[in-house]
Amino acid sequence: MLALDPATGTTAQPQTLDLGLAGAQLVELSLAGRIVPDGDRIAVVVPRPTGDPTLDHALELLRRRGSPVRAAHWIGGPRLGLRQTYLAHLERCGMVTAVPGQVCGVLPTTRYQASDDCTNAAIKQRLDTAIRTGVPPDPRTAALAALAHAVGLGKHLYPGNEGRSSRSRLRDLIRYDPLGGMVAHAVMDVQNGLPAQQQQGRSAPAGSRGPAGRPAAAGRSVASRVGAR
Repeated sequence: MLALDPATGTTAQPQTLDLGLAGAQLVELSLAGRIVPDGDRIAVVVPRPTGDPTLDHALELLRRRGSPVRAAHWIGGPRLGLRQTYLAHLERCGMVTAVPGQVCGVLPTTRYQASDDCTNAAIKQRLDTAIRTGVPPDPRTAALAALAHAVGLGKHLYPGNEGRSSRSRLRDLIRYDPLGGMVAHAVMDVQNGLPAQQQQGRSAPAGSRGPAGRPAAAGRSVASRVGAR
């Protein structure tokens, strides 16, 4: 919902929004008491379904791992398409309306318009209040702020020079929710190619190490509310 651009009917930061939604699933599963952080890893403690099909699919995938998984490896895994999954869910709930169209009069495309601007305004107001007052937000709002910052929505929500201080405060809200902060940093690590670098570092032969025995640098490859059900 926060990523929807009312002018274009598309989502801001489409390349990174899937990563943020994967991270938001971890936050939701944690708030539901199904997983807990274990260092920089995620451990399943209660495999019982939540009743949300998309979350339960994620929970089952985590359970099948059999051991705690690094948050960055999970977020960067091959589960693209979450953005479309959640847009379809929001459409079923009546929160957005899909508007079919064409690009250049040929290629089919779909725009999404918020059906209830009040809902989106209320979500944004939660972030605005936390930024303006400096009062520690609840864990869900703090996690929402952390993920919004991690996927680059700050410039969409608070554009221009006048929004600079708000973007800075949005980033600072990360400290109010340890799990949300860990997930947000994992999202940024995936964008920076860190999991791939770590994997290459572990598998690199001795001759490929750089100065002081460090692995040679790896290539930088990449992976309703943000995370709203």
